[in-house]
Amino acid sequence: MKKEIEGMEDIRLLVDSFYARVRNDEMLGPVFNDRIHDWPKHLETMYRFWQTLLLREHSYQGAPFPKHADLPVTAHHFDRWITLFHQTVEEYFHGPVAEEAKFRSLKIAEVFRYKMGLVQF
Repeated sequence: MKKEIEGMEDIRLLVDSFYARVRNDEMLGPVFNDRIHDWPKHLETMYRFWQTLLLREHSYQGAPFPKHADLPVTAHHFDRWITLFHQTVEEYFHGPVAEEAKFRSLKIAEVFRYKMGLVQF
């Protein structure tokens, strides 16, 4: 049953479910699995990142882009990332915070694409 994103348990469900999809995805899996060698540490960082963005509980400090700047990706990778993220949100959650999560994912992808020179005009 779908619910609102209300606390850290929901953030963990979102992040764990999303990255399970990413790790097994034909396009994204090789990129992420090649780069991330300590998945538990990465997931902990992602919990704090999304907790800060969605719950306004400021547990994440950092600059996400530099760690992604040299990834071997194209605009299609970002499209797939957004698709998987939105599917995950929509499978488990509904409501304003779920919509905020989808909006934020689009903005993150937009900024990363721009900074990586992958913007399509």
